[in-house]
Amino acid sequence: MSITDLTVLLANLEPCLVPGEFAFCTVQGARYGDLVDLEPVGMFAEREAMTLIVPEASARQSGVECSGPYRMITLNVHSSLEAVGLTAAVARALADEGISANMVAAFRHDHVFVPSNRAKEALQVLNTLQKRHT
Repeated sequence: MSITDLTVLLANLEPCLVPGEFAFCTVQGARYGDLVDLEPVGMFAEREAMTLIVPEASARQSGVECSGPYRMITLNVHSSLEAVGLTAAVARALADEGISANMVAAFRHDHVFVPSNRAKEALQVLNTLQKRHT
């Protein structure tokens, strides 16, 4: 069951560092289903181009315009898409430490992409955020 209460969400955050590194890539003229060989974990059609989030190794080999590397932290709490404040609380906690956060909301969980060289620190920040609410 998805959770909307911010206090409950933060107390049950359970951040987990996903193995591997990722890159955000942009491809003009692409459509959903294109570039599946890059094994994207996320895609979003923007007006200017398709944005893909792909394993960093695939991005390097593709030759498309990319930014990264990033690590993905999954928030294992089952957050509702109607929950208010979770993205802001997570982003604020990371921003207070000078860590950029690219948030992606999926149906059951939120995912935070942080610079690879700050991933372990980001995970500690989110664990501390959870402990403050338990």
